Amino acid sequence: MPNSHDVQSDWNERLHLAQQMLPLISRLHREHNVVTSIFGRLLVNVTDIDIIKSHRYARRVVEKELPLSKTLPILQELAEMNLGTASIDLGALAARYEKSGDAEAGRPLREFLEEHLAPVVGDDAHRNPRDVVLYGFGRIGRLLARILIAREAMYGGARLRAIVVRSKGEGDLVKRASLLRRDSVHGPFDGTISCDHENNVIWANGTPIQVIYSNDPADIDYTEYGINDAILVDNTGRWRDREGLSQHLKSTGISKVLLTAPGKGDLKNIVYGINHGDITDDDQILSAASCTTNGITPVLKVINDRYGVQHGHVETVHSFTNDQNLIDNYHKGERRGRAAGLNMVLTATGAASAVAKALPEFKGKLTGNAIRVPTPDVSMAVLNLTLNNEVEAEEVNNFLRKVSLHSNLRQQIDYIQSPEVVSTDFVGTTHAGIVDGLATIASGNHLVLYVWYDNEYGYSNQVIRIVEDIAGVRPQVLPTRHTPDEL
Repeated sequence: MPNSHDVQSDWNERLHLAQQMLPLISRLHREHNVVTSIFGRLLVNVTDIDIIKSHRYARRVVEKELPLSKTLPILQELAEMNLGTASIDLGALAARYEKSGDAEAGRPLREFLEEHLAPVVGDDAHRNPRDVVLYGFGRIGRLLARILIAREAMYGGARLRAIVVRSKGEGDLVKRASLLRRDSVHGPFDGTISCDHENNVIWANGTPIQVIYSNDPADIDYTEYGINDAILVDNTGRWRDREGLSQHLKSTGISKVLLTAPGKGDLKNIVYGINHGDITDDDQILSAASCTTNGITPVLKVINDRYGVQHGHVETVHSFTNDQNLIDNYHKGERRGRAAGLNMVLTATGAASAVAKALPEFKGKLTGNAIRVPTPDVSMAVLNLTLNNEVEAEEVNNFLRKVSLHSNLRQQIDYIQSPEVVSTDFVGTTHAGIVDGLATIASGNHLVLYVWYDNEYGYSNQVIRIVEDIAGVRPQVLPTRHTPDEL
């Protein structure tokens, strides 16, 4: 057992290395628009302690703590390279360099990095930011605003220019700003917010957000505010088909529309990571599907690809939402008129059938229901599946864990195996869904998976990924990872 002097010396050495890393991380961001991470944990606005904790997190991935002495030389080399916009995983690079044997063979680290970061080496092409308009400013709209503002500071790609709302009368601007500043679920806004009353502008971390008051989506000239070729994100849910959403395209300055709800009719329902490759330049109106569809579709895809799914049932335990009543009152929907904070409310969900819009191979294979429960955020989907093959819980869990850490779906699927986690532990997750490994049940060819998801923030991150993809400004994530079927 190490004595206290050795432990203190080791800690001081790690602090010294972390403090050397801080200016290099900042320089990469400032000069090259490169954001770094340790196995997916972003090193953005971090302290020396945060860096040490991120290296300790590596135990989940490579089953041992990642020494800072392995990543500091990588950072030093990156800072001297001519790199383009990217998100670079220092942990993955360090692990590959060690596993490849290149270090023992004497291959220079710079040569290794140039090979694995080839797509962005020498890529100094200027990427023009794309204007984004949020139509509606409710729960999802405000989270989208927070993420866009933070992402602009990191990458400068998609730029929030305006929000469109219906005026609530005197004091509306202050109220909108206050709701952006404070959130009972997700905490305070990370930065500063002020109001320019004369110009109807909310300033958030130096970003001017024009507040436009309108009741008609087809009657706004966005170019009057310097907004052109913009992507409009409709988060009101008021229109969900092509005809209704086409009204936005009649307004000058809007070229694309993205709906944050399941689209009806012939609209493409996109789950980022699954079928975003189906988006074409000709697509003017798209849907980001629902939070539940985003939470379950990535997991269903990898399970189907690996084991084959004959049929299944999806039961969603979903936090209450704004369309329910706080206390018993009239509601056009069945049961949703009953007090949301006092009851479990059985209701329907279209998520099961909506999966087939992103994954056609699931057409007719899934049924689903939902239970709304008295929690403000974070939901759970229980996937009860009949497979083509017999499976064991440990085998499935090992596969899903590898997918969450090493595959190109690692931003969509996370995995946790803890006997103490509850719903509030997943508030603020950026993943579409998190598999709870300890809850997995397997019996013959029957499999039950429990998938947590932040139905507000996790979903909003999926929406932003689509926005950046449409805008052509999504940063490359390097080094490249395996597809799930390669694991």
